Amino acid sequence: MLVLPAELTHRQASVSLRMLLQALKAQGEQQVVVDAGALAAFDSSALAVLLECRRVAVSEGKGFMVKALPPALASLAGLYGVQELLPSLG
Repeated sequence: MLVLPAELTHRQASVSLRMLLQALKAQGEQQVVVDAGALAAFDSSALAVLLECRRVAVSEGKGFMVKALPPALASLAGLYGVQELLPSLG
C-alpha cells in the first residue's frame, strides 16, 4: 500500500510523486491502493499526484484505488470532474 504524507501541496508534490511512483513500480500487486488517511493539508496538487499515480498504474495493467480519501479532497475531485477516476475504498 502506498501512503500519502500529512501535507501534500504544490511544494511537496514533485518529491511525493517521485517516491510514490518508485514504490508503485516496485510492488508486485495487481491492485495499487493509496492510503490518503494521513492527508491533512493539501491543495489541487494532491489530485494531480493521485491522478498521475493512477495513470502509471493503469499503464502497467494494474487497478487503482484510494483508501480514506478526505471528504474535502473528494469534493475537490468532484469540482474538477475527476471523482470517477479516483475510486475510494472508504
